[in-house]
Amino acid sequence: MSDAGLIDRFLEMMAAERGASRNTLAAYRRDLEQAGEWVKGRLTDADAAALRKLMADYQSLAASSAARKLSALRQFFAFLQGEGERADNPALDIARPATRRPLPRILTHDHVKRLFDQAEEEAAGDAPPAAAVRMLLLLELLYGSGLRASELVSLPRRAIAGEREYLIIRGKGDKERLVPLSERARAVLDRWVPLLADGSPWLFPSGKAHISRVRLFQMLRELAVRAGIDPTAISPHVLRHAFATHLLEGGADLRALQLMLGHADIATTEIYTHVDSRRLVELVNKRHPLARMDGAHPEVDLAAPSS
Repeated sequence: MSDAGLIDRFLEMMAAERGASRNTLAAYRRDLEQAGEWVKGRLTDADAAALRKLMADYQSLAASSAARKLSALRQFFAFLQGEGERADNPALDIARPATRRPLPRILTHDHVKRLFDQAEEEAAGDAPPAAAVRMLLLLELLYGSGLRASELVSLPRRAIAGEREYLIIRGKGDKERLVPLSERARAVLDRWVPLLADGSPWLFPSGKAHISRVRLFQMLRELAVRAGIDPTAISPHVLRHAFATHLLEGGADLRALQLMLGHADIATTEIYTHVDSRRLVELVNKRHPLARMDGAHPEVDLAAPSS
């Protein structure tokens, strides 16, 4: 079978068995087709030496882009191996490009408070503008539930069915997860739902569809200006980072945070463990067993059997 046919079969498998998103499938197709143009002969017949030369040509790319291209090759050749198209996976011999994940921008507790103070003030009263109630709910869900911007703006009404203790989120890879809905968010939601136009399937409708991520970004920065905060410091993603960082500071479990954020790999969640030295010292002083011994050394029974 031709390279094109095998790439098609590989992408069908990625979609059906692994739930790869359309963006991931499109990126993998580009990566594999480009690799096929570079390799002399068929990509399916390439050996490790040819792939090393190919990856050497990718040195000018960002490490994350080169790593994605290598990932596409590894998975493609693993698929070929599993299908009996070849006996080995030559991409396994290629060293993964070193990547360094940048630390997310930090939003302070004071900044969060000022944003909420402004949004709550604008949505106060018996008959506040619908746009103000919507802005407050968007803020509650971004910071209170850690949603991605795309997940938030595209929330369907059915996501809040039942007692609404959880939101049903369809995230990356078309995978569903449950995200806790805070009592504060539920209270604002009760104010927002009666203001929604009948017949719209979206929780945040705009015209015939829902509000866009760009519009959400603009609304947040406009709110920041009104709250006296530098608008360049605020974005939907920064609020998602704040949700994760502040939860961990409060003692949240990393695995639980991974599930709430919808990360496939816990290594992605571990970036939020960037706590400062002050917090580490405070943690040891409050939580370590020695902190409860008033400076005295614990007595140890040397005759006791070790476990």
